[in-house]
Amino acid sequence: MDENFTIMIHKLLYTLGSSIRNPSLRKHLAFLEKTHYWSKKELEDYQFFKLKELLNYSYDNSIFYRKHFTSNNFNPNDLKKISDIKKIPMLQKSDLLKNNSTIHTNWLGKKFKAITSGSSGNSLSFQRDESADSFNRAVTQYCYSWYNVHPWHRNGYFWGFNYTFEKKIRTNFLDFLQNRFRVFSYQKSELKFFIKKLSKAVYIHGYSSMIYQVARLINQGGLTKPKGIIFIKGTSEKIYKNYHKEVIKAFGSKIRSEYGATESGIIAFECPAGSMHINMEGVIVEEVNNEIVVTNLQMRSFPIIRYRLGDYIKLASNSIKCNCGRNHSILEEVTGRIGQLVYGKNEIYPSLIFYYIFKNLDLHHSISLNYQIIQKEKGKLFIRIEQHLKQIEIKKIDSEFVKYFGQDIQYDIQEKCILHSEKEKLKSFISHLHYEF
Repeated sequence: MDENFTIMIHKLLYTLGSSIRNPSLRKHLAFLEKTHYWSKKELEDYQFFKLKELLNYSYDNSIFYRKHFTSNNFNPNDLKKISDIKKIPMLQKSDLLKNNSTIHTNWLGKKFKAITSGSSGNSLSFQRDESADSFNRAVTQYCYSWYNVHPWHRNGYFWGFNYTFEKKIRTNFLDFLQNRFRVFSYQKSELKFFIKKLSKAVYIHGYSSMIYQVARLINQGGLTKPKGIIFIKGTSEKIYKNYHKEVIKAFGSKIRSEYGATESGIIAFECPAGSMHINMEGVIVEEVNNEIVVTNLQMRSFPIIRYRLGDYIKLASNSIKCNCGRNHSILEEVTGRIGQLVYGKNEIYPSLIFYYIFKNLDLHHSISLNYQIIQKEKGKLFIRIEQHLKQIEIKKIDSEFVKYFGQDIQYDIQEKCILHSEKEKLKSFISHLHYEF
């Protein structure tokens, strides 16, 4: 079958399917194309308008938010500028779980059930209204267009394992409708079959650790490199710096980052110039004590207002301008998960320390490592490194750990480790301890 004809068929299927499932998608996509080169002031004015609309709607239609605002002496009509949002106390996942039913509004329109992964705690289930769902899909489609890629193009997907036979059949059917194929097993034979199918793919996306592993398999195994891939998206996991070298060698392009969450929608997306632009039309992002606090401006069925997502971040200065010409704020770094503690013999430390240790190794000593750290007992760590280490590199690791922990923590270094897991997304720090202050 002619390739152009195949693309046309899949575009038709996508357009038909999206018009049924997400009827407001085209409207949102047109809006995002309009805001493409808005000034920072125009973007902030829009955010203020949507925020005021959201707060008033939540006050009128959510039992929880009416009580939340009232008990904290906040009236939506008192909002005079975006920064006034700080008058509203922040929420965390336990608040959403505890008050799930009363946070939901009396939204009567079309809704979809959304479920968080639960990788950082209990899974959250809620109803997402069609407009918010369509807006999120429009953001993804719009950002893909920066790379001349469309969702109906042939694509390979690294996501989801341990399917039952019935679920696998259903997933394969849904993938067919989206011109998508995925790998269900990470055995070499399955991966090699997946790599063969990449010959006709335009883009690949999913877990960054698996994109990296497939790139290594191509490079080290002398396999035929896919020629048609023009876009690679990594999401849900940390993208280590030296993933890019293998991925560029295998596919001709680096991994581009998408950052978001089920509750918030897409928060930021990396542009071709390399900046992570915040989706200002969809969210308000605050940096509070290095922690991200997000407000979803589009969702009405389950409002998310000043939500502590659970990540450490760093926002770029407003004076920094991206070469791509967009005026959207820039997310400089997502530095790690909060709430995870490292237990020494006598002291307790934030797990964010590991981010700085390995950043220092790269920045000051040109030692770029893929790592995972596990703690099973107090005062001891297992440091798993993917690369082979030279003696001088081990000494530099020692000096960095001593700088932050002194003699309070002992550790064993294990090199040449396979870090990715077939069971869940890759985590840079895993603790099996449940101590308290």
